[in-house]
Formats: sequence, C-alpha cells, structure tokens
Amino acid sequence: MTGIEYFVFNSFQERCGIVWDKDGFCAFTDPGAASDAEIASLTGFVASKKLKPVCILLTHAHFDHIYGVAALMKEYRIPVYMHERERFTLQQANPLLCKAFGLPLPADFMQSPTSCADGGSSVRYVSQGSIVPVGSLRFEVLETPGHTAGGVCYLERTEKTLFSGDTLFAGAIGRTDQPGGDYDALMKGIFEQLMILDGDIAVYPGHGPETDIATERMTNPFLMPFNEPYEE
Repeated sequence: MTGIEYFVFNSFQERCGIVWDKDGFCAFTDPGAASDAEIASLTGFVASKKLKPVCILLTHAHFDHIYGVAALMKEYRIPVYMHERERFTLQQANPLLCKAFGLPLPADFMQSPTSCADGGSSVRYVSQGSIVPVGSLRFEVLETPGHTAGGVCYLERTEKTLFSGDTLFAGAIGRTDQPGGDYDALMKGIFEQLMILDGDIAVYPGHGPETDIATERMTNPFLMPFNEPYEE
C-alpha cells in the first residue's frame, strides 16, 4: 500500500482515512467531515497528491462517520459502499441520536441513501466476503454487527491493514447501547472475524490511535478473560 493519511473530524474526533495504491487510486474511509473547512482538507489533500478517488468505504453509518459523504459523492461522482442493514442507522437511529446531541442530520445522503444530491453516484451494498477494489488494493468485507445493525470492517489481506470503524478500538470495543446495538453480536464478530486474523495486521479504528490484532488479543480489557498471554 502506497499510503494512508488520517484526518480527525467533528466534535466526536472521528477518524477519516484516505488510502491509496501505487498508481494513486484512492478511497475515503468513514468521511465524517462536518464543515466546509473539513471537506476542503480532504479535497486539498487529494489534489496535492494527484490522487484519483474511486469510492467511499463506510464501516457503519452513524452521523459522525458520514457528514462528508454527500459532498464527496457529488465532488468526485463516486459510489459509497456500506451494508444494507445500515439503512436502519440512517433512517431511524441517526435522527434520534442527532436530536439527543443537538446536532444537525447529515445532508442529502441521510435522506436519500441511494443517490447523492444531484442524482449521481450510488450506494453499493456489501456483505460478508464482498471485495471492493481500489486500484490494485482489494478490501474484503467482514461483517461485525453490534455497534450498529450493519457494521462491517474492511481488510486488505496483502497489506495487512484493517479498517475497524467503531467495532474495535485500541484497548476498547464499540458501545452497544444505542439503537441497533447488540452486545452479543459485537463480541461474536470480534472473536470470530477479527481475533482469528494474523497478529501483525494493523488496525485503524474510527476513533483513537492505531493498534494491531496481537496487541488487542493480549491486552484489550474488554476481551477478558480470553486474552492470550504475552509471547515470551
């Protein structure tokens, strides 16, 4: 993988990534850019690196992860990938959460998740095992519901890179007390989909610092009492 650049956006300190291959084909991950200035930081970076946007990868559709989706879809006329069950998050969970936090709903994409404001790019639904190509990169979809109804992670096996959204953090896991949350499903997904991966796979979560699978297997307190021992 040629590069990954991270941006921290909105009042929830959400982490949006731009990932690109050797030829400059790139994807945005969870673009939570909530202001014109935050959108400009993404488009400016793309222009400065002469990148060629291909798509948007959504691990889930909570409002703080999608504020910039409509603008990027319109700017680059690119599709957005997400699980179909995230329609529940868009249409039912987000209105409740935004009202509770006193925040605006994400524009356009929120109201019409099948197209951006000008009728351009579309949503493409993914499920377990789907492959999303970004130039020479291949992102495999791992279903990890629990934080939301249709949460997923994106794994690039060759590059040993995982975008975990709000499923798995450095030393923590996603909350499950909001609409669409399911603690048992989250734990099942973490153990059956993520903890079986190679330990040296880098994990890029939706909030907070990067980590890796081995560190989380050994030290994440939310995965006790199943933590593996430190290797000697």
